[in-house]
Amino acid sequence: MPTYLADILASHRARAAADDRSLSDLLQRAALAPPPRDFAGALRGDGLSCIAEIKRRSPSRGELAPGLEPDLVAKEYVAGGAACLSVLTDVDHFGGSPADLASARQASGLPALRTRLMGADAVLLIVAALDDDELRRFAARAAELGLAALVEVHDEADLERAQAAGSRVVGVNQRDLRTFEVDHERACALARRIPAGVLAVAESGIRGADDARRLAEAGYDAILVGETLLRAGDRAGALRSMVGHPVGVR
Repeated sequence: MPTYLADILASHRARAAADDRSLSDLLQRAALAPPPRDFAGALRGDGLSCIAEIKRRSPSRGELAPGLEPDLVAKEYVAGGAACLSVLTDVDHFGGSPADLASARQASGLPALRTRLMGADAVLLIVAALDDDELRRFAARAAELGLAALVEVHDEADLERAQAAGSRVVGVNQRDLRTFEVDHERACALARRIPAGVLAVAESGIRGADDARRLAEAGYDAILVGETLLRAGDRAGALRSMVGHPVGVR
């Protein structure tokens, strides 16, 4: 059985280990960058909001939109009511690049998810990819740099670790990152365990307006959607049908 997360992690940890740049210099550059946009604040709208994702392919689904132009897709997402963007910059697994992030962020004016040095406004911390010390340190570093931290969980054990680390924005990924199989009931099952004061995001496997409405009713403040939007003939229309649904009480 393929272990997609392990393969991706191995690649990125090897790259990080070979990076001989000075951490203090990188932190200084990040601190001097223009102020980040308010990622978490953008998700606190009237009704369900959306983090719309830009990527050319995925490890499990193959090519999604190989010829996409990030700036044009970002503008379609703005027209559809996206609150934020997630832009995949990993070339080996997702076909992206830092230039994709810069192009999409500039064209849209929206807060974007990635890293501060690439010009993003929030960072993704995957609980399954980090030990407890890394999770706390990386969350603290994000806060120091003014970044929101979207802390991604997959099950109850992950959620407990995210809560212990004091996470304020939690994403429930319905896709098992070891196998990439989707459980469409996972987010609803975990919704009640997310504290009321935490901003809750449902991720992956969201197929359209009905799924979005169901997740809003379960108490999710936002959804993160990629494949469904990228494959849609009318991306703006598809996104418009997913946002704005009344958010239930968790």
